[in-house]
Amino acid sequence: MNTGSNDPAGVADPAVGAKTEPPLGSRAPEFVQARKMLHLSWQVGVFIVGLAVVVAGIIMLPLPGPGWLVIFGGMAIWATEFVWAQLVLRWTKRKVTEAAQRALDPKVRRRNIILTTIGLVIVAVLVAIYVWKFGIAMPWKIKE
Repeated sequence: MNTGSNDPAGVADPAVGAKTEPPLGSRAPEFVQARKMLHLSWQVGVFIVGLAVVVAGIIMLPLPGPGWLVIFGGMAIWATEFVWAQLVLRWTKRKVTEAAQRALDPKVRRRNIILTTIGLVIVAVLVAIYVWKFGIAMPWKIKE
């Protein structure tokens, strides 16, 4: 039915309501971006701070601490200034979201529960065999 209007205002725009990502590029304040040397020193500072956080995260990987979380925090610091870090962070967020969606799938959850149960049964059997064969020996000597 023709209403006599060529105005597409009544047509639903698929982009409306869609989640848009922020534009790529520097998020430095305007007065910093306006001065080339100040912006360069800003970038160097952001890089050094991000590098320190990433190195701290790498050190935390074998040690107690939230290593991966700190590494992603350093990447987020770099992403405030560098396009390459923004792209890596977007890719990582997309992959984590996809993995979370797959993990919530009932078939995958059922499979994971079954595999975990089988693994725990195997470990329990191995521990029982060890205790049956060697007994339980306490690591300390208590003389009464």
